[in-house]
Amino acid sequence: MTQVEQVTADQVTPEQAEREEALVQRVVDSFAGAPDPRLRQLTQAAVRHLHAFLREVRLTEAEWKQGIDFLTAVGHTTDERRQEFILLSDTLGASMQTITVNNPADGDATEATVFGPFFVEDSPRIEPGGDIAMGAPGQPCWVEGTVRDTAGAPVAGARIEVWEADEDGFYDVQYADGRTTGRAHLFTDDEGRYSFWGITPTPYPIPHDGPVGAMLAATGRSPMRASHLHFMVTAEGLRTLVTHIFVRGDELLASDSVFGVKESLVKDFVEHGADDPTPDGRDLGGRAWSSTRFDVVLGRG
Repeated sequence: MTQVEQVTADQVTPEQAEREEALVQRVVDSFAGAPDPRLRQLTQAAVRHLHAFLREVRLTEAEWKQGIDFLTAVGHTTDERRQEFILLSDTLGASMQTITVNNPADGDATEATVFGPFFVEDSPRIEPGGDIAMGAPGQPCWVEGTVRDTAGAPVAGARIEVWEADEDGFYDVQYADGRTTGRAHLFTDDEGRYSFWGITPTPYPIPHDGPVGAMLAATGRSPMRASHLHFMVTAEGLRTLVTHIFVRGDELLASDSVFGVKESLVKDFVEHGADDPTPDGRDLGGRAWSSTRFDVVLGRG
């Protein structure tokens, strides 16, 4: 492979620019016959943006090969238990941007954020005030709030899925013993209220032993996620909300590895001593605990 002297975008001659533009147009035109209008739009836009990137950075053939090798490694790392391409999308902000585009502002509706790879269908049901920890290690945390629509009306019977990592930074599905901990679902009461016991969120790293982790290391970025608790709230006729809440004061709020933090989702987690009475009278066995409030507003469906 012959390496040519690299030039910057502003050094490209008019003749060279014309050749490159002609190629872009030929590739774009090749998709003009796609029978599905949306597919045609997606492929043609992807070509235009991809070629614009290649031309802007004046990508070398060696860099092109390195990029192909990186994507190949991402594919090889992906299996039934790990989705490295989603991890790549997350760390490039593409997942968060897609969520932002698809969840337009709707009054004071609660903002959405990334889904994450650790949601599991058919979580256990708990009653109001129940415990999602189910034996997972961590400081007990009381979570309460309401679910309302953008008109302020309470939403009765809304389904709330919650899931989180334990204090060691692992979700139940990351263990090999088949445990179910740190996740459950419950329903709001007639006044739209909900409450449960969980674990005070703590920071943890995304999987970083693969090509995405190598990319983060090479670019000086941390794999750490800010402390958070996942929510998915669904109710008939209203927009499904997938979101987190984050711990105010966490030093990782400004550098969350998947760009999931939004200021409106940062909440106060109040620390309580072991002798402080709990909201529901639960005996915590002499342990300190925390509490937070998260009032959810669902947008129109």
